[in-house]
Amino acid sequence: MKKTNLFILGGLFSLGVVLMAADHIDAPAVVGSTADITDLYAFEGANPDNTVFVANVQGLLAPGSSATFDENVLVEINIDNDGDLVEDLVIQAIPRDGIMYFFGPYQPSQTGLNSTIDDDTQYLGQVAISSGSNAITSETNGISYFAGLREDPFFFDSNQFNAIIGGMASGGFNNPGNDDFDGTNVLSIVVEVPNSLLGGTFSHPAGTGVEVFNTWAEAKRKQ
Repeated sequence: MKKTNLFILGGLFSLGVVLMAADHIDAPAVVGSTADITDLYAFEGANPDNTVFVANVQGLLAPGSSATFDENVLVEINIDNDGDLVEDLVIQAIPRDGIMYFFGPYQPSQTGLNSTIDDDTQYLGQVAISSGSNAITSETNGISYFAGLREDPFFFDSNQFNAIIGGMASGGFNNPGNDDFDGTNVLSIVVEVPNSLLGGTFSHPAGTGVEVFNTWAEAKRKQ
C-alpha cells in the first residue's frame, strides 16, 4: 500500500449529519489559509441514495479573489458509522497544479491527528479547480466533484450577535437581520457519494429510530 507524506491536524470542524454550522475565525496558526475550515455541510443529494459533503475553507475572501488552495494542506472528511466518534472511513482532497484530487472513502491506516493518503489504491477522482462564476464539475462512476471559489452560503448577523453577547440588545436577533457574510467568498470542496460507499449506520442516540452517521472535517498540513 503506497502512502504519501504524513499530514498533521491544523483545523477541525465537526457536526452530526444533515446539519450545518460555521466558524469563520479560527486559531492564528491557520486563519487566512486553506487550513482554516469555515463550514461543513452534509445533506441528502438530489438522488436520495447519495450524500453530499461540502467543506468550505478560508472565508471572508473578497469578490474577485483567486481560487488558490495550499498544496501542503489535506482536507479530510471523516465518517463515523458505528457511533464511537472515531473515524471509520475518510474522504481526502488535496490540490496539485490546479486540480483537486479525491481519495476514498476508505478505512484509514491510523486515526486521530495524523493522516496519510493511500494514493496508490484509493484514488477516487479529480476536478479542475474553478475560479470566477463558472463552476467546473466532474463525475466518475456516479461520484461528483467540485472545488473552487463560491459565495459564502452561511447567513450570520455578527454585529447583532456581538451586541447580544455584550448585553446591548435585549430583543435578541432581528428578523431577518443583516447577513454580514453577504458578498464574501469561500473556497469550497464538494463531493457527492453514493451511500453504499459510506458503510453502516447506527441508531440516533435520542431513540428516534433515525439512522445517522457522524461526520467532521479536518485540515492537515504536510510535515
